[in-house]
Amino acid sequence: MSAAPQIARRQADPGGNFLRPPSRVDRLIAPLGGFFAMALEAFRVLPKRPLQWREFIQQTWFIARVSIGPAIFVGIPLTCLVTFQFNQVLREVGAIDLSGSGAALATVTQIGPVVATLVVAGAGATAICADLGARKIREEIDAMEVLGINVVHRLVAPRVLASMFAAVMLNALIILIGLAGGYVFSVYLQGASPALYVANLNLLIGIPDLVQSEVKALVFGMLAGLVGCYRGLTVKGGPKAVGNAVNETVVYSFMALFVANLFLTALPYNLGLVGK
Repeated sequence: MSAAPQIARRQADPGGNFLRPPSRVDRLIAPLGGFFAMALEAFRVLPKRPLQWREFIQQTWFIARVSIGPAIFVGIPLTCLVTFQFNQVLREVGAIDLSGSGAALATVTQIGPVVATLVVAGAGATAICADLGARKIREEIDAMEVLGINVVHRLVAPRVLASMFAAVMLNALIILIGLAGGYVFSVYLQGASPALYVANLNLLIGIPDLVQSEVKALVFGMLAGLVGCYRGLTVKGGPKAVGNAVNETVVYSFMALFVANLFLTALPYNLGLVGK
């Protein structure tokens, strides 16, 4: 008698066998499996012809248009704040002329990639999710699949490439903004020598650190693009579901990008690629 409600709550497969209802672990693993499956499919079809150049260019401009403004307005105060605090310490020890090395180290290794993370996840990935989610609830994605069009090749791959390219460009822009802002703060507000500021920019960092920063931005753009595409393509429901998916995209992107930032920061030092 007690088993009857449990059997009634179960679902039966076509063969008549009763299936165990999905647990919380199953509900967590299933989306992860779908995400990795889509990511592998995206990399598989990436070099496949015809290459979606027009879609790539359109999406690159789309992501850049929604990301450049936030990148500038987030990058300027953050880099100036870090530079100002670092210069205060240098002034206490009488080494304010080394401010260029501190500004370059902070901007290239951490501020540039982190701000790119925030902007790409908060602006680029959400825009991708909203675009694909709106197409999903209008059944455009289903119509493409019925016509035999590979949605991953046609829509996901160019958006991931565009997100990667935009993240690299944003990282370079933020680095330039950070160095320029550090110059203004150090020279005009805290009395550093202009020539020594410029001369000491490469005192603590070099080309390997710049390459590591751009690689981190590339990976961040890839993850943000994949998360945005996956949540957009898996939307179920109406406009409210699209809004929820956009909010979830921000959270999931931040989680993935900050974990990736931890590994990408520590791994090159452990391998001896930078820092020697």
